[in-house]
Order: sequence, then structure tokens, then C-alpha cells
Amino acid sequence: MSGQRILFVDRDGTLIEEPADCQVDSFAKLRFVEGMIPALLALRDAGWQFVMVSNQDGLGSDRFPREAFEGPQALLLQLLESQGIAFREILIDESLESEGRSTRKPGVGMLLHYLRDRSLDLAGSAVVGDRETDLQLAANLGCRGFRLGQGGETWASVAAALLAGPRQAQVERVTRETRVWVALDLDRAAEPEIATGLGFFDHMLEQVGKHGGFTLRLRCDGDLHVDEHHTVEDSALALGQALRQALGDKRGLDRYGEDGFAGAITLPMDESLAGAALDLSGRPCFVFEGRFPRAEVGGLATELVPHFFRSLCEGAGMNLHLRVRGENTHHMVEACFKAVARALRQALRREGTGLPSTKGAL
Repeated sequence: MSGQRILFVDRDGTLIEEPADCQVDSFAKLRFVEGMIPALLALRDAGWQFVMVSNQDGLGSDRFPREAFEGPQALLLQLLESQGIAFREILIDESLESEGRSTRKPGVGMLLHYLRDRSLDLAGSAVVGDRETDLQLAANLGCRGFRLGQGGETWASVAAALLAGPRQAQVERVTRETRVWVALDLDRAAEPEIATGLGFFDHMLEQVGKHGGFTLRLRCDGDLHVDEHHTVEDSALALGQALRQALGDKRGLDRYGEDGFAGAITLPMDESLAGAALDLSGRPCFVFEGRFPRAEVGGLATELVPHFFRSLCEGAGMNLHLRVRGENTHHMVEACFKAVARALRQALRREGTGLPSTKGAL
């Protein structure tokens, strides 16, 4: 939809660095997070508006006097305004977590008027913070969420992601054997919605969306009266095609992902271990190491597990190395899907706006 996009911005740990005691209650503690001002200026120039949303535990109490907060806060706002960055609104919740108020993030009590404002493009808006509660707030608002630090996003990658536009795709693949529909949003996490007629296969595809950190919806009506081969193969091809389409020209892409290949295999599923390394290179290649103890699990032939990933590589133009060992076939198969999903999560990250290839194309 068209409408005003809002960036809901946390304060401590996002705009300014958070000290060890978690309170910016003196001017000496006021330090900007690296890259914040250039990113906000770029977003402002692209038409974004900013709303500060912050939990300030016990503000106004003896432990955190209001006057100790107001001085650094006023200086922060003045410095940002001097650079041309102003906030549409500043929302501060002063409660403690133990009080359980709806106004405290990730609750939306302070933001109900934005949920009701039809002039906003809330789905196209975003939340930026440094905690899991900020990502939960984004989910509660129905918009994208970005978490800074701890191996996650930087302000540069957030701005690149928001300015580059959404990475979304819808693909329908129709043959005489199957009809598959896939929808992806690589920049927004949501609960997967899968329906293929094969319960165990649905469960495995759910791992791809959940642990890949993106929105995945897939439906397949296949010739299961014959067997499950065409359903598995065509679902993989359609999913791969959707991945390729959503990635576009791949600018800003991290490109490579690995889970378990830097040393020992590291993704466990009880007694089973799996590892995956992939490259969104545009060149399909699949290498598999492993042997399943059983020929079938949950109505799915285990020979179709490597076939699924080979077909996924063909559709996506992806290079994937996958290996697994274990004793329980269910655990081994699930570990494979989770390891690939985690490697995808890493490879799909955006890092700036450049193309990750000396060839000039991917």
C-alpha cells in the first residue's frame, strides 16, 4: 500500500550506546552508536519519519531521578536536530517489567494510534532496536524488525535493507503432476504456512522458514496417489525459483552461509549432527555426505531428502554442501533442513549495497 512509512527507533543501545548499568543518567555516558546519523539522514531523505520508542525502567524513582534522564535526553535531541534529524513523536514507558503494562515494549499500548492510522504504510514501516523485545514489537505491529549488535545488523545494513526495498516473490509452478504456489518475504520473519499433503514434509519446510528467519508460504496439490516424488521435487524447484526472484540482482547480499563447516559439524538434533555450507552464486551445485538408517520416515522416502536439496539448488542457482550423521532417521532429516535454513539465514543478510562478486554479476 502507499502511505507514510515510520521507523520506530529504540534509544539505548540503538541511538546511543547503553552503559553497563543500563542507565544514561549523566552527560558523560552519552555516546552515539556508530553509523546512526548517516543512516537516519539517508532514510529521512527517502521520506521516512521517526518515532522514538523506549523503555526506561523506573524513570522518576529514587534509583533513576527524572532530572538525571532529562539532561542527556535533551542534548541527544538537540544534537540530532542540528543534523536535520527530528522525531515525529517520542514515547517513553517508565514502568518496570514486573508491572506487566501494555505500554511497555513489546506491548503496543503506546502505539495504538499508529495501528489505527490508515494514512500510514505500517506493513512497510520498521522497528530498529538492540533487544529481542524490539523484534517482538515489530511482529506485534505487523512490520519489519532489525536488531543491532551481537552479530546482527549495523545501521549501514539497516539503511541498505530499507532503501533497497523489500525482497519478495510469488511463484506458481503448474505441471500435469503438481500445482505449487510459493510466497516469500526475505526481510520479514513470520510463522511458516505450509500445506503439501505430506505432514512430515510440511514439518521440514516449516524449519526452512522458521530457522531461515523469513516469511515462507507454500501450497502444493500433487499426485500423491502415485507417490510423493513429484510433490517434493516441484516444491523444491518452486521454492528455489522464488528465492532467486526475491534476491533480484543480489546487491548488498552477504552471499555465503555456513553452519558447521568451520571445524566440527555443529547443528545437533539429539544424537544427530548436520552441517551446511552454501553460496548464492547463481551456479547450481549440490554435494551430499550421509546415509539414512531407514528408507522412509513419516511417509517420505529418505532418498528424496538429497533430491529435494538438489532441486532447490537448481531452482535457486545455489551451491550447497550438506552432510549429516546420526542414528535416528527423523532427527537426521530434520537436522539437515535446520542446518540449511541457518546457513541461508546468514547468506541472505544484507551488508551495504555492493555486489559480492569480482565478476560484476551473480
